[in-house]
Amino acid sequence: MISVDSALEIVLRVAQRLEPVTVSLHEAVGKILAEDIKAVDALPPYPASVKDGFAVIAADGPGEYPIITESRAGNDGVGVIVTPGTVAYVTTGGPVPEGADAVVPVEDTEQRKDDSSEQKRVRILVQASPGIDIRPVGFDIEKGALVLKSGELIGSSEIGLLATVGVTMLKVYRTPTIGVLSTGDELVEPTNKNLGRGQIRDSNRAMLLAAAVQQKCKIIDLGIARDDERVIEKIMDDAFLAGVDIILTSGGVSMGDHDFVKPLLEKKGNVYFSKVCMKPGKPLTFAEISLKADDLVKVRKVLAFGLPGNPVSCLVCFHIFVLPAIRHLSGWANPHLLRVHARTEGPIKPDPMRPEFHRAIVKWRPNDGSGTPGFVAESTGKQMSSRLLSMKSANALLELPATGSMIPAGTSVSTVIISDLIGTCMNKDPLLEDKAFPIQGSTPAEILAGELQADVFKVAILTVSDTVASGAGPDRSGQRAVYVVNSSSEKLGEQR
Repeated sequence: MISVDSALEIVLRVAQRLEPVTVSLHEAVGKILAEDIKAVDALPPYPASVKDGFAVIAADGPGEYPIITESRAGNDGVGVIVTPGTVAYVTTGGPVPEGADAVVPVEDTEQRKDDSSEQKRVRILVQASPGIDIRPVGFDIEKGALVLKSGELIGSSEIGLLATVGVTMLKVYRTPTIGVLSTGDELVEPTNKNLGRGQIRDSNRAMLLAAAVQQKCKIIDLGIARDDERVIEKIMDDAFLAGVDIILTSGGVSMGDHDFVKPLLEKKGNVYFSKVCMKPGKPLTFAEISLKADDLVKVRKVLAFGLPGNPVSCLVCFHIFVLPAIRHLSGWANPHLLRVHARTEGPIKPDPMRPEFHRAIVKWRPNDGSGTPGFVAESTGKQMSSRLLSMKSANALLELPATGSMIPAGTSVSTVIISDLIGTCMNKDPLLEDKAFPIQGSTPAEILAGELQADVFKVAILTVSDTVASGAGPDRSGQRAVYVVNSSSEKLGEQR
């Protein structure tokens, strides 16, 4: 057996970043940028008002002045010059007319309601200073400035920046295509309602497909293979032809006479390790398979993970090894999972022989039990590798040393974060519930697709802006709102 750290080091050394691809703006969320982005224009491109108010000449001081124009959006006020003794009405973000050097907010003025003349007038109540409440040209972004660097993760804010500088097509690193295969004569589809003697429903495949989808990977459902070497080999070969970058199998990697996965991987590629000193997940196999392209010159690499058949072992190994590999292939500079320190809520007895990844629910508390704010970890209960309920609602894996000695409550332990640190009610995965699948489908991929579409709702986003409506400026806030909604809904498995 090799250590977890050594095994992960091998995986990340073997994994190679995938080639960049060009995608549209709406496809870029969650991807890693593969090029530098520079601003072709300044932002704002004109002196812009910070507030709704009146553009003035600061030296004029308080007093009553005629309003010579209204600069709301687009070309409003173009050609009009604010001269001494005059003011112009401006809205937030609107261009400040030539001649004005300050903006006085509306709340520091009084409109003349009793004026019978056609010329609108306003009383300025405060003394303005030059430059106050005006964003000069390039204040936010200078022309030619480096806005985003290659290697940065694209989130909603980055999408807003890309829209701001007018980038609608960009290069990102490709995310891997993942094939998922379950092996075992005892396995049947989750839709099977009447289990025969010795049969169990295949949970691993549905679980791994869902995990891969959460990482924005393309998936290929390779189905269930019976314990037959030729059948498994044929499925693997078909997966290679289909262009998988990673192939995940579950089962068939232990020591039984029907465990064919490891020998097949040895036959087709280079097996780097087949046992890891960890609990759960000891019988993990990792291999690299080199495939020659049609021109017999280029060689394509496929990473193969022979995951354990026990559901918890399977998913823990996905988080500890497969997820960092996915990130590395996808261009992440730091593919490692987030780690924090959390105090145990109750006593925990670790395994005496192997380091253990103990499933837990981590929450932030104003008082973590030591009198200070911090993370607190609650065990999910019995930790048998076959008990998938121990992963339900778990958002963390506690890294426990192989001591066998009881770890007292309140002990600070290293904790691997595997999902969002939010309320546990938001962490429930319908595919991990202790119940039969609630909808019909012939494969886990179909079940997954149907489950994720079960509660569809629509969100309407409206940008209110004279500038955007007139075509004089880009819709930055609308684009950003759209991608915030999309990225948030994707966390629940539904892109809207």
